[in-house]
Amino acid sequence: MGVIMMDQAHIRNFCIIAHIDHGKSTLADRLLELTGAVDKRNMKAQILDSMDIERERGITIKLTPARMLYEYAPSATPPRQPPLAPPPPSPRLRWTGWEGGGSEGRGGKYVLNLIDTPGHVDFTYEVSRSLAAVEGAILLVDATQGVQAQTIGNLYLALEENLEIIPVINKIDLPAADIPARTQELVSLIGCKPEEILAVSGKTGQGVMELLDAIVERIPAPKGSETAPTRALIFDSFYDDYRGVMAYVRVVDGSLQKGKKVKMIATGADIQVLETGALTPGGLKPADVLETGQIGYIVTGLKELGGCRVGDTITTPSEHFPPALPGYKVVKPMVFAGVFPQEGDDFHKLREAMERLKLNDSALVYESEHSPALGFGFRCGLLGMLHLEILKERLEREFDINLVVTVPSVAYEVVMRRGETIVIKSPLELPDPSHIEVIREPWVKVDIVTPSAYIGAIMQLLQERRGTYETTEYLAGDRAILHYQIPLAMIIVDFYDKLKSITAGYASLNYEVIDYRAADVVKMDILVAEEAVDAFSTLVYRDEAQSVGRRVTTVLKDSIPRQNFVIKLQASVGGKVVASERISAMRKDVTAGLYGGDVTRKRKLLEKQKRGKAKMAAIGKGHVSIPTDAYLKVLKRDS
Repeated sequence: MGVIMMDQAHIRNFCIIAHIDHGKSTLADRLLELTGAVDKRNMKAQILDSMDIERERGITIKLTPARMLYEYAPSATPPRQPPLAPPPPSPRLRWTGWEGGGSEGRGGKYVLNLIDTPGHVDFTYEVSRSLAAVEGAILLVDATQGVQAQTIGNLYLALEENLEIIPVINKIDLPAADIPARTQELVSLIGCKPEEILAVSGKTGQGVMELLDAIVERIPAPKGSETAPTRALIFDSFYDDYRGVMAYVRVVDGSLQKGKKVKMIATGADIQVLETGALTPGGLKPADVLETGQIGYIVTGLKELGGCRVGDTITTPSEHFPPALPGYKVVKPMVFAGVFPQEGDDFHKLREAMERLKLNDSALVYESEHSPALGFGFRCGLLGMLHLEILKERLEREFDINLVVTVPSVAYEVVMRRGETIVIKSPLELPDPSHIEVIREPWVKVDIVTPSAYIGAIMQLLQERRGTYETTEYLAGDRAILHYQIPLAMIIVDFYDKLKSITAGYASLNYEVIDYRAADVVKMDILVAEEAVDAFSTLVYRDEAQSVGRRVTTVLKDSIPRQNFVIKLQASVGGKVVASERISAMRKDVTAGLYGGDVTRKRKLLEKQKRGKAKMAAIGKGHVSIPTDAYLKVLKRDS
């Protein structure tokens, strides 16, 4: 087991930020390959995307740290940007990973700590946590697509952290690459000089070595105090069945050593560090100590999952604790859905699974919920529909639990007649309408980046979804940014899919919650065989109740298999049925065996069959089996 220690002047901590599908993971692959962090025989695409669901979908869901070792040799020509002045040499400089090295001059051995980040708007919280643990960011832009909505959103997050930005144009090997246009977009976006923008190809490796040099030259070294009390920021964690909670940390001051006792400032948990080490693509590399400025992991041994919280500060026990690190903003989920096990016996299994996922997905918020129809489950708060979809898939894949997910809704503020304001996360929590003064819904500010040719179609879609127009900005290369305000409920379900459809995939979306406004909404119940199904209850706009009810009942008619009795499907608002459908019964020809006689014999058999079906309908009331795909189809606004 080695000792990973090095002068802070030779450490660079950075992350890659970009819009979804702009090549972050592919560029990370090339960085790891060219620095020798991964053997060529072990190299594969998206090497940092460890989950099967990430590899199948081609997207990054979780932030992933990785350490690289790079030998920097400054060229004879001056760098395009004045080099950063290194801090004075440290008297504690030790390094057993390489021979040689040191802080003399700017050449030598460097530790590069990379954090690969997601690009979808639903996982912005993962990006914000990554940015708090580094000093610099590579802002990646696709040479064929240009600046997109999440490019701008992630850039603002990086600027809030006061990070050094390295603008990079990726995918320059593609025939459709337009480097001059993308250069102009970046210049107008961040105010840099054209010569400061690097052009690379994550696929072929072209320009990646120059990017590695730029990381060393431009991104500042950590500036923590090696003699100050230990302070380390937990930016991610996960659970190991054998070693307990394991935390990814950035050491800001002091050091973390194996065998030493430390304390979590926020939770108050006391632990003994069982192991420390570096995070590499090949796995965890144990080391005796994590020095100031380094990124690595610690094994806490905690079995209580609440003792280690993302954003907490680790320090050494003492009478006077150092001030806690800023940590992260408390995430505020805006989309809520009920998650129930199909089998009631799986509830405790689901509870354990949710606790495990909470460690690995700090944006997840959940609380216990009981439904008369679905039994015990959880009301989950999430950041968007993709977040909900990923949560469902991870629970089913990683923990082998079959689930029922209720129709998602946003959090509403309900002002009661007696003056108090309550927040409801489910339509089932809505108080008696006679006690309600007003219901407020969340509104968001939406930024849509699109080619100018699709502006009309997008405006029509936003108008249909009750959007309010603000302004339009035009970018270089016949592209524009539309600024709208729109109810959050109008975009959480299928708005993104619709936007991609009407713009041939070219438009991109970013949004942030701005305030709550009065809304004329009512609770709509769906009755199957004259029994309300809680999973389908939702809040809808009063003037859309009939059309929404008609759509849901039609979807259910096509999804629920026929029974031996008639199944009534009804959408009800305040006890009044606004839409209905019927699933006809399967029928047997009971007169097939007749071979003559009076017509009354035939009527007698048909009447007997009719009485039998009425009896079956009474027995089957409330016991109609609804397939899982029916719940999923109802989630979509258009069937």
